Amino acid sequence: MSGRPPAGGVVRGIDFDRWAVVLCKPDAVERDLVDAVLDRIEAAGVSILGRMELVAKAWQAHVPYWDLLVDRDWFLDRDIAACLDEAYVGQRVTVALAHGEPGMHARLRDLLGHFDPTHAAAGTIRADLGQDSLDAALAEKRLVRMCVGTAIRGPLAGTGTTPSSTCAARRTSRTCPTARSTPRAAGSTGG
Repeated sequence: MSGRPPAGGVVRGIDFDRWAVVLCKPDAVERDLVDAVLDRIEAAGVSILGRMELVAKAWQAHVPYWDLLVDRDWFLDRDIAACLDEAYVGQRVTVALAHGEPGMHARLRDLLGHFDPTHAAAGTIRADLGQDSLDAALAEKRLVRMCVGTAIRGPLAGTGTTPSSTCAARRTSRTCPTARSTPRAAGSTGG
């Protein structure tokens, strides 16, 4: 036994298929969109059981993006840590704990939409509330300002996609670190 729990398994009483962290990013906080974002998530059948506003520290900004930091050589024209620090450190964010039925991760990703608001499907949170674009972020050598993101651990929504395979897809796409996901056609997880 490797000591790792089976995919989709329960670890110390926590069924990760039912839990997610929702991050309302600085863009959402600055534009007073946090309630609108969380209300839309709850309307999709996912409960928000708690939320906390905080001022992000470097380690809090770096942990969710560990894959970009470890594989920063994929993005030779950017200092990934500096991009994360500029986007998050010292900025107010809201972190919410979400709970729902198995399959909620796929529903959340579909509800959030593509990481680039200009490519997000109509009716998604990022299409309706986002104001940035990948093109602008690339030109300015920064991250796309997305109003919201989610984080889970382990296989993603029962798709068999793991964080490592998502990283491989990003490396193949050779896009910018703003690409927290690649287009769905390329096996995106849309986090």
